[in-house]
Amino acid sequence: MTRSLGDAIAAEIVKLRGLPAAVATMLGTVAAGGVLAAVVTASTEGADILPVTIPFLQIGPILLGVLAVSTEYTGHQIRTTLIATPNRLVVLAAKSVAYLAASMITSVAALGAALASARVTPAGHHPPTRIGWPPAGATAYLVLIGFLGFAVTVLARSLVPPLVAMLTLVLIASPLLAGFTEHSRWLPDRAGRLLYQPGADAVLAPGTGALTLLAWITAVAVLAIATFRTRDA
Repeated sequence: MTRSLGDAIAAEIVKLRGLPAAVATMLGTVAAGGVLAAVVTASTEGADILPVTIPFLQIGPILLGVLAVSTEYTGHQIRTTLIATPNRLVVLAAKSVAYLAASMITSVAALGAALASARVTPAGHHPPTRIGWPPAGATAYLVLIGFLGFAVTVLARSLVPPLVAMLTLVLIASPLLAGFTEHSRWLPDRAGRLLYQPGADAVLAPGTGALTLLAWITAVAVLAIATFRTRDA
């Protein structure tokens, strides 16, 4: 029997919740938020929490986005999913909603843990660590950068290549390019960071940065949807 969108969303949430790697990623990201904030607060004088912790916390939503898609391909379960829900747009919509719900919960919890940890950790001889805290922007960035990983995985239909590509981009390529060219500001993570670091770029405003990140997501998502609808499972 063909599933409705609501049934498909419920099924995808159950799948994600029953995936040990996804649950471990969510819990690990929350724990990392608390630990990183405590370390920064105790050891770094006058540092903002978000610019230091987000580059590490973003690994969680990215991995979650990759896992939300790739596990069905590694286990060839995608065929069963498409038999139960032949409408491929419904399948993608359901998977997207499941990812968005999981990443939103994870991001809010991780940032909450970071804020709480920073406030209770003794700062030693340093002044209290400043908490640059636009929580909505930080949460939006984490969810969106993970959704970019989700879209790349729909396109790649595998686990390792999209995960390596996304982590290489945000952890290696983007920081390196930032030291060589001002055009690195147009990379998705560099533009998206303005959501939680409004004054980090002399050219782009937070709104422009958000639109740039959304443009990257839209471009990859459109290509992913087109290929998902036309190719064999």
